[in-house]
Amino acid sequence: MRFCPLFSGSSGNSIFVGENDTNILIDVGMPGKSIDKELSAIGVDPKTIDGIFITHEHSDHIKGVGVLSRKYDIPIYAPSLTWEAMEGKVGAIKEKNIKLVDDKYTELNNLIIENFPISHDAACPRGYKVYGKSKKACIATDLGYFSPEVKSALDDSDIILLESNHDIEMVKFGPYPYPLKKRILSTVGHLSNEACGKAIVDIFKDEFKTIYLGHLSKTNNYPELAYETVVSVLRENNIDIKKDLELRMCNRDKHSLLLDI
Repeated sequence: MRFCPLFSGSSGNSIFVGENDTNILIDVGMPGKSIDKELSAIGVDPKTIDGIFITHEHSDHIKGVGVLSRKYDIPIYAPSLTWEAMEGKVGAIKEKNIKLVDDKYTELNNLIIENFPISHDAACPRGYKVYGKSKKACIATDLGYFSPEVKSALDDSDIILLESNHDIEMVKFGPYPYPLKKRILSTVGHLSNEACGKAIVDIFKDEFKTIYLGHLSKTNNYPELAYETVVSVLRENNIDIKKDLELRMCNRDKHSLLLDI
């Protein structure tokens, strides 16, 4: 299985997952040209993308999906309510490329993609878990809180992209208007650095995992703070980031390190 966050942050998100001859994207929240560039940089031909799975309809997750679908004739997979909310934002899509995901599992060639509910202020927000032949990858961002459904999806995953969106004090004393601060800190907002660390503790078992910290706020966070906060929580719970798991940071404006396992 190959896994690579192409972009991850409040400005735009897209994650590549592939195994054998099947390649998918989770979200396309950046312009199509940017996605093309980062796919090419990791040695993936954009023409080989078999499907795009959408977590929810906010612009930082769908900005380039229409362009990419039209350019390469790629199917778009999304829950019915999400499709209804995003349809007017992505332009004309071929009927055959509109795939409504209302069942829990979708089979695409040699991959099985599970969707699970997340708590966010969108029509029908979803996280995704990708099952390969022997490995599982899970993407869980835009989390108002760490729900039992998210925990269940992450528990036995080998590769995880988990939201570490903000520092709570930076939100409280930052430049955002009060209603936006309230939204971010709510149960339909985003997961803080500390909450992310606690979530990792909650799913920690003997199995080795690679965990990417992603979807960082540009205004209310920075990579070093997110990393050190999460590491501090793990150390308090006797988890060794060198021995027990691998912790990586996602890049905001370019692809992160490609994982091939």
